[in-house]
Amino acid sequence: MTGALTEGPVGPTLIRKAIPMVLGIAAIIFFNIVDTFWVGQLGATQLAAMSFTFPVTFVVLSLAMGIGIGATSVIANAIGHGDQNRVRRLTTDSLLLANLVVVVVAGLGLVTQRPLFALLGATPDIVPMITDYMTPWYLGVGFLVIPMVGNSAIRATGDTATPALIMSVVGIVNAVLDPFLIFGIGPFPRLELQGAALATVISWLCSFGAAFWVLGWREKLLDFARPTVAAVIGSWREVMYVGLPAAATNLLTPLAGAVLTRIVAEQGTEAVAAWGVAGRIESLALVGIMALSTAITPFAGQNLGAGLCDRLRTAVRFSIGASVAYGAAVAAAVAVVAPGVAGIFSDSDTVNGYVVRFLWIVPVSYTLLGVGLLVSSFYNGVKRPLKAALISFFRLFVFAIPFSLIGVNWGSMVGLFVGVALGNLMTGLVSIVIVHRFIDAEEERIESGEPSLPLVPAREAG
Repeated sequence: MTGALTEGPVGPTLIRKAIPMVLGIAAIIFFNIVDTFWVGQLGATQLAAMSFTFPVTFVVLSLAMGIGIGATSVIANAIGHGDQNRVRRLTTDSLLLANLVVVVVAGLGLVTQRPLFALLGATPDIVPMITDYMTPWYLGVGFLVIPMVGNSAIRATGDTATPALIMSVVGIVNAVLDPFLIFGIGPFPRLELQGAALATVISWLCSFGAAFWVLGWREKLLDFARPTVAAVIGSWREVMYVGLPAAATNLLTPLAGAVLTRIVAEQGTEAVAAWGVAGRIESLALVGIMALSTAITPFAGQNLGAGLCDRLRTAVRFSIGASVAYGAAVAAAVAVVAPGVAGIFSDSDTVNGYVVRFLWIVPVSYTLLGVGLLVSSFYNGVKRPLKAALISFFRLFVFAIPFSLIGVNWGSMVGLFVGVALGNLMTGLVSIVIVHRFIDAEEERIESGEPSLPLVPAREAG
């Protein structure tokens, strides 16, 4: 548990740590795409039902990701300081916190399913299909949330290969089980949407066991000594200083997604189905940026803990360049394959037409969307979660939703896609300006001899 990210050339180090996560994140996104593919074979109505679940499931996952981001930041910082006992205590208490959150959120979710999805625009004939999916999903989500936080702790040490392997196993298990449980192949009953959810839960159970083995026995990251209540609360406070704003930041995405889904629902069921398919494809297209973002958070945390501000600046410059190059390449590739890819998920010409138009318009903005995502991850790593939240707020509620509303009134779904793209581009430009100002201020702070930030700063400087 040494500061493995505080040495060596910055760019190659980030790439080396991001590459395993490309495979892991791609496996999880493939997991979701496989679900979408098989459910799409049931029909456009079932596909729309699954699309309605995306904002809600993302809310739950956002809470878990927030705790995980907080854990990554404070654990990486403790590693940078060389405090091994604190690393173990923070890891253990982060898992306890995740367990508490899961119980509360899953319980609330189970009792609010029907009114919530009706509020999102689901029609009475679709709501029962949604509850078929969401009931087992809620009951089993703990098997995902706790390993997510555990994987974050592992990444904080600089090990991105193990979390990627665990994520890959999850994707493979789900992909294998999906057709059997959805369509009732062989001895399995035909469960349709409920089968998709059960396949998901079983795959999560595999990750649950693997993550605990790695944390407890291989890495010795768990502290089995009985802590004081004050010690646990202190750990939770440190984790949630970053974790709560990070969770709130993540929650902005499904909240905005719910608003956008409601806007799309006005265009009909097939538009909602296409919106869900396009979102899955977009996630896969952005896998490289997401992988780099998982590397930059612990990198920033360890180097902040070690006081290496020059490496922070280099990391930001590298990330901006990588985002622009990656986004341009992905936009060109997606534009070419869009017609063929769209037809995989549905036999509806209307659905496929919407998906193709999305893939021809929105990916143009991925160059600067990636900048916004990477800068947000950087801010979480250096314990500036409110700045990360500000970036997401501007992207979604200042740019994307207003532009989309204007666009949908101007040109239906095509106009909405243009609005989303403009929001992404504006976010990237704002992110570039504010992150350079922050680093300039941080360098001045270090050069003036001011002490480094405590684990739980009283305020955000810079």
